[in-house]
Amino acid sequence: MLRGMLGQRDLDDLGRLLLRVTVGGLLILHGIHKLRYGVGGIAGLLHDRGLPGFIAYGVYIGEVVAPAAMLAGVRARLAGLVVAFNMVVAIFLAHSGDIASLGRSGGWQIELAALYLLGGLCVFLLGAGRFALSTSSRMD
Repeated sequence: MLRGMLGQRDLDDLGRLLLRVTVGGLLILHGIHKLRYGVGGIAGLLHDRGLPGFIAYGVYIGEVVAPAAMLAGVRARLAGLVVAFNMVVAIFLAHSGDIASLGRSGGWQIELAALYLLGGLCVFLLGAGRFALSTSSRMD
């Protein structure tokens, strides 16, 4: 039905918009939580791994700045890559023991982190699309 009203390019760009809004919009909520309550827990995890705690402030880039850029469609490819890297670090710090585990409801224990990681990679690969503030098709 939509295909008759919209062309393939329109549908592709709407898909990109939906992906950006979903990944960026849901992840930024985690960032807002960290803005409100701090990153002390992350600093503790870093310290436990022998890493300096100040690295925890990088989560503001991965969970506030990059998702905001995704939402706006500004440098979306770069933002997607930052989100994916942020989630690799989160999995390493907080969920490395859960990678081969299932949760109580049967889903993958790290499915939320994996969805953000793969969603970020999809934004990186696909770009922002036309419905964005910056529509560059190169590595924006």
